[in-house]
Amino acid sequence: MSEQSRRPHRPAKPYRRPQKDPVRVLAFDALRAVDERDAYANLVLPPLLRKARENGDFDARDAALATELVYGTLRRQGTYDAIIASCVDRPLREVDPPVLDVLSLGAHQLLGTRIPTHAAVSASVELARVVLGDGRAKFVNAVLRKIAQHDLDGWLERVAPPYDEDPEDHLAVVHSHPRWVVSALWDSLGGGRADIEELLAADNERPEVTLVARPGRSTTEELLTEDAAVAGDWSPYAVRLTEGGEPGAVEAVREGRAGVQDEGSQLVALALANAPLDGPDEKWLDGCAGPGGKAALLAALAAQRGATLVASEKQPHRAGLVAKALAGNPGPYQVITADGTRPPWLPGTFDRVLMDVPCTGLGALRRRPEARWRRRPEDLENFAPVQRALLGTALDSVRVGGVVGYATCSPHLAETRAVVADLLKQHPNTELIDARPLLPDVPDLGDGPDIQLWPHKHGTDAMYLALIRRTA
Repeated sequence: MSEQSRRPHRPAKPYRRPQKDPVRVLAFDALRAVDERDAYANLVLPPLLRKARENGDFDARDAALATELVYGTLRRQGTYDAIIASCVDRPLREVDPPVLDVLSLGAHQLLGTRIPTHAAVSASVELARVVLGDGRAKFVNAVLRKIAQHDLDGWLERVAPPYDEDPEDHLAVVHSHPRWVVSALWDSLGGGRADIEELLAADNERPEVTLVARPGRSTTEELLTEDAAVAGDWSPYAVRLTEGGEPGAVEAVREGRAGVQDEGSQLVALALANAPLDGPDEKWLDGCAGPGGKAALLAALAAQRGATLVASEKQPHRAGLVAKALAGNPGPYQVITADGTRPPWLPGTFDRVLMDVPCTGLGALRRRPEARWRRRPEDLENFAPVQRALLGTALDSVRVGGVVGYATCSPHLAETRAVVADLLKQHPNTELIDARPLLPDVPDLGDGPDIQLWPHKHGTDAMYLALIRRTA
């Protein structure tokens, strides 16, 4: 009898069907939508979560975990890509995107959460079996076991170049921002290493939900009755939901009497509304009004003074959002669909004009973390003509003695001070107003006369505002 025949027969292990984890499958689906359709997580995730709750698959803890997995993975994508690249035997671009999404989700669980190592690896491998198949699940298992050998700090020592050799690339890997974005933010900030590190770290923190009580329709006192609600730091109309509250559960938000609006956005509207004028104060314009947050606040403030707001938006569907935001405003207003570079109104019509122009959105990377990976330096060239044209329209649209607010949700100097400087040269009968005294309780607004807000200094998006008066 041969040796082989003497060995006891071992039956093959029965095939085990992969166990579907609704939380991780949903997180994977959200990442695929962001990657495949250029969708934004803040638009994709809510309907997925709502459907999961309606199907009975999720409770509040499940929703919180899914949200953390999606946003945490997107925020740290650059860091995780560098780590994963050191653990695979091929260029990262040759790894199938769905596989890379599963690896990134696994890396975040291992390095960015308190999920135990064995649970993070096993859950990710099980997810891979469900969405990728057994073959690629083995690859996921091998890579994640390598990643699990070190914590995040240990990996950063291995994959990030030393700061002294390449400061920008070091910060890009450690804080998960493209190198060109690090460079641009550093230029705009004008500070040292500590300042830029604080800003980049703030971009990777989950922002709290901020509400605005629209004057004449709601009050902060009403909003503060909500669970875990606290008053905003700077705006008299702001209330923050400190524990990730659901805005849709707030009655005033459902009824349109309050809205979701970053405090920086509120401050821009307030500064324009409070700027001193020479002459009447009856006609206001929001020239790039979509999706309607600033327009709703401006319209409410205008109504208190007997003024009328015209809210103009080029895109019809966004104009519809503006109309929805303004519905029920206590005073007169008008919403129109129009191209701000070819305005239907006559020059010199308005007393106050806001132009919150299209931009790269580098000031809102906390809320849209995927934007940092989509934007390219050449995008600045695409936005520049539109930004200048819209500011030119604003300066033509305001009467002598009136005020224009030029705003962006980007601190990039090419989108802020460079645009303002160019247009002031083309419109010599204008002057910059020092905007800082209009927000007297807000510190660190910059050297003036314009205003730059920062996530790490003010807890807001990095909104920029320049106020310009037409003098003749």
